[in-house]
Amino acid sequence: MFIAPDPGSLRLRNATRAVIGVGAAVAVSELCGLPLAASITGGLAALLALFTVTDATVRAQRITTALLPVAGFPVLALATTLHGVPTARDAAFVAVVFFGVHARRWGVRGNALGIFAFMSFFVTQFLHAVPSQLPELYAAMSLSLLAAGAVRFLLWPIERRIASVAAPPALPGTGLARPTTRQAFQAAVACSLALSVGQVFSEERWYWAVGTAWWIFVNTASRGETLVRGFRRVLGTVTGIAVGLLVALPLHGAPVPSATLVAVCVFGIFYTAAVSYSWMVLAVTVMASVLYGLLGVLDPDLLVLRLVETGVGTVCAALAVALVLPVRTHTTNDAWIRRALRCVHAATAEAAARLAGDPGADPAPHVAELELLLGRVRTALAPLVHPLSPFRARKARARRVVELLDDCVAEVRALVSVAADPATLHAAPLAAAACRRVEAAAQALLVSESPGAAAPGGAPHPEESGAHLAHPHLTGLRNLERALGQLALPLGRQGGGSLV
Repeated sequence: MFIAPDPGSLRLRNATRAVIGVGAAVAVSELCGLPLAASITGGLAALLALFTVTDATVRAQRITTALLPVAGFPVLALATTLHGVPTARDAAFVAVVFFGVHARRWGVRGNALGIFAFMSFFVTQFLHAVPSQLPELYAAMSLSLLAAGAVRFLLWPIERRIASVAAPPALPGTGLARPTTRQAFQAAVACSLALSVGQVFSEERWYWAVGTAWWIFVNTASRGETLVRGFRRVLGTVTGIAVGLLVALPLHGAPVPSATLVAVCVFGIFYTAAVSYSWMVLAVTVMASVLYGLLGVLDPDLLVLRLVETGVGTVCAALAVALVLPVRTHTTNDAWIRRALRCVHAATAEAAARLAGDPGADPAPHVAELELLLGRVRTALAPLVHPLSPFRARKARARRVVELLDDCVAEVRALVSVAADPATLHAAPLAAAACRRVEAAAQALLVSESPGAAAPGGAPHPEESGAHLAHPHLTGLRNLERALGQLALPLGRQGGGSLV
């Protein structure tokens, strides 16, 4: 985590900005004389606004941030109104879960609004809020979103200096074939079970089980991804509770050191989120411990209960993804790998057109998309390469797929400079022919064939064999074609067995 690459110090700057944004939100709430519960609600709203709003452009981020109260205010009102009616409250919570997950079909904006709605319900359970507190909760949330927005869009607009690219869209489908619809049912079932079992262990803190089940489903698309995420959440919670016992408990709710530790946790959440889910959960767990200390209810028994409820939520999520409309890991893997291969195909087609003299052809946009898709492939393959995975052959094939796709990304990136380099004009016919061969290699992998089919690729053009000495960019194209050809084996195109 500490040695993970951070190009442009983007993670560092995002984490630092988050501390400033959340700190400003809490400070504004306190200066306005709002009670501690409202300040905590405001701080959470600011954290979510900075963490979950990931639209591709600053303008889109502003719109999503402005829409957060539209999702949060009605849920706050519903949750506080039903606080004293457990049966109706529980049913409403499960409904919020279902629609919050279902909203992911509308991309990153739907994801952000769904998370904000869920956490608005969650925080009322955390604080045991009642209808008489609604005005102060609304005020704190509004002031905090304004403060966080001012930090993000005026004081420190990082996205204006570093181009942001939209995340690849969710896998397609209609009805129950759509992964987000299946996940909505899975999450609703998981949270229903977590709610019921969690209340057996605690009538007051059952919501941690529901929260665990909910967050395990965030940013996952298959059964395997969800199970791996559940394992990492338990690992992060266990270590977070240990740290909480050593660090948060001795503070006894002292305001200044507690606020300092919360700031450290906020930084840790944002700095580690992109590279380690377990480290992020550790930071969240420690922060929750400190907040309980500020509320005057922290003790070792509470932390143990936190661990028990986390285990309940994890088991319920695992049962739901295994038994309720399961989305197979193989299906997700295949879909994302095919999308990456289609992106390689599109990039080389654009490069070939550019080399053929079409000034409007541009392979550059496909590079950024391919890098995002590779990240999604890594996530999809995570269950297979996990250290606890018992399937050695599949693990080796999955790692080989990632290695070869890494090579493809590097060569496609070089392809952009090849197409834009005037020096390429001397070998444009040969380069264009090489691009067409790469297209054919990618297309061969995309065609569903039975095991034992011939590997894509073949002998290069006679003139091309020696041309790479005079034109090094042709070597890159040949390497790209070779990498695509080698993908045939781990993807099961040469009788080597299916990837999953």
